[in-house]
Amino acid sequence: MSSDDLPAAPPRSPLRSLLFVPGHRTDWLPKARAAGADAVVLDLEDAVPAPDRPLARARVTDALAEAAAQPVGGMALFVRINPLDDWTAAEELRAVVRPGLAGVVLPKVRTRADVRLADRLIGWCEHEHGLPPGTTALVPLLESARALHDAYDIAATTPRVAYAGALTAPGGDVERAVGYRWSPEGTETLALRSRVLLDLRAAGAPYPVSGLWTDITDLRGLRAFAEQNRSLGYDGMMAIHPAHVPVINEVFAPNPEELDRCARLVAAVEAAQRDGVGALVFEGRMVDEAMAETARAVLARHGHG
Repeated sequence: MSSDDLPAAPPRSPLRSLLFVPGHRTDWLPKARAAGADAVVLDLEDAVPAPDRPLARARVTDALAEAAAQPVGGMALFVRINPLDDWTAAEELRAVVRPGLAGVVLPKVRTRADVRLADRLIGWCEHEHGLPPGTTALVPLLESARALHDAYDIAATTPRVAYAGALTAPGGDVERAVGYRWSPEGTETLALRSRVLLDLRAAGAPYPVSGLWTDITDLRGLRAFAEQNRSLGYDGMMAIHPAHVPVINEVFAPNPEELDRCARLVAAVEAAQRDGVGALVFEGRMVDEAMAETARAVLARHGHG
């Protein structure tokens, strides 16, 4: 089944920054909110020591219940579960798919079969809690060579996949799987991130996100890496420290000058069209309806449409 044959997904919002927070440290949520994170990923997997995982699940479900009872605007809550290799992750899904949850982050994805299983289990959980079908987004982490190769098929499996991308942190699962040697410049992963992005766009995933930058104090390097990902076409990045959030948010949001230029470009093209002119010179460049449509999309996405 292609993405064109699947039911439409509910509207979702672009996310500039998705900040990981260990599930047993939900007391850090105020710091994430203060940093301005668009979303938090409460982690039940690698960031939680095995003895603390029952505690983490309890604290995450409490945080979701609190978010559902007293919604706080501006920060969505996601949960990274464990891989769907046994009943542990299925039990985690049943615990966290409830009001207050924006989405599930699924690690160690290998093929679209993993996504199809997660989609079905999430659907059952939504039904159990009276949530509309498709409410919960699904973020498959492409951490193996097979998953990266099959990015299109994985993203096209279900409309739940709104946020996905190539995560290329130094020393992580992807470096081990592919065999590259990470550098701050990212030249060794540029082609990989570009191809995955194209696959996701072709599959209809609306808001691809990249990541991670693991050097906590190197904000200059973070900015350069974020700007490279933004230039490729990603809409946001995952982060592991609150100090990274303001930089990521700034990179992945247009500044007032860019928004003003978009508004002026649209006005100029529409004025020319009323005079029967299709293309015109705008601030030294040839523009037409295609450029105006792109500018309208930018304005609409950032609340200026």
